[in-house]
Amino acid sequence: MPVLKALITGITGFAGSHLAEYLIGLGDVEVHGVHRPPASLQGAELERLPLRVWTGDLTDRAFAHSLVGEVRPDLVFHLAAQASVAAAWTDPSSTFVNNVVGQINLLDAVATLAPAARVLVVGSAEEYGLVHPDELPITEDQPFRPNNPYAVSKIAQDMLGYQYHVSPGLAVVRVRPFNHFGPRQREAFVAAAFARQVAEAEAGLTPPVIRVGNLEARRDFTDVRDVVRAYWLALTRGDPGEVYNVATGRSLAIRELLEALLALSQRPLSVEEDPARLRPSDIPDLVGDASKLRRQTGWGPEYSLEATLRDTLDFWRQRVRDDEGNHR
Repeated sequence: MPVLKALITGITGFAGSHLAEYLIGLGDVEVHGVHRPPASLQGAELERLPLRVWTGDLTDRAFAHSLVGEVRPDLVFHLAAQASVAAAWTDPSSTFVNNVVGQINLLDAVATLAPAARVLVVGSAEEYGLVHPDELPITEDQPFRPNNPYAVSKIAQDMLGYQYHVSPGLAVVRVRPFNHFGPRQREAFVAAAFARQVAEAEAGLTPPVIRVGNLEARRDFTDVRDVVRAYWLALTRGDPGEVYNVATGRSLAIRELLEALLALSQRPLSVEEDPARLRPSDIPDLVGDASKLRRQTGWGPEYSLEATLRDTLDFWRQRVRDDEGNHR
């Protein structure tokens, strides 16, 4: 079987680093990646992997063309994006430039220099926005009702992917992942934020209190390692021009996620609401229907919630120990 060249944008990001590990584990994929400074290979645990990583900014059209021209990929996994809803509220303009202009430059480069490549455009369940209870679970036909700037930027990415499939005819597959978490996720996201606080409290670095935002919102959580496997299957087995949800099909309240994590703690902890952690606008429930992806590719989640939480907490325990050792 011939070796495929894969290009991962945002390779040092949370999902990007796990995708790199997954592709290399397949054994017949040559992995290339791109990241913006100051992101670190070491922080993403990529320095030990056999891959080539390029440093640059996709919002620079010349860099995007140079990158694609050198790699000449067979597969492109476009994960690079400003992915924080909170950061998008703070600075929506830079979110749009990073997410939309960067993708335009990448797709233009692929269309010009690697037109036979298959391209995965990663959207988000945030695109669906305000969903009514009788519309759950959410299918790919659900209308967009975005309620934050990040969601609008992801809709633009999604539609650009479709447009580049229609004209000039790129083999673009789109995915809309729902919430995902696991080891190496930044603490800007809820499960990682809880896990870090638990690890620091266990180590005696902070008081035994977990500070939280809205615990009543419900989300559909998938392990990141299941998500990146879905990305591979969607791109290699999905139909160009189509879009696929990536979800478990069930939601749980953030409170339930927290309680499951607290059950894994090595010391008793209390919970306290922090107004700074509340979003300006929060959707009560997001649960996805991924039956289209399952039918097309055979994908299904393999990691249990408890296993993912345990791995996430163990990652943060090790990170806290390492940070403590570096400060001694």
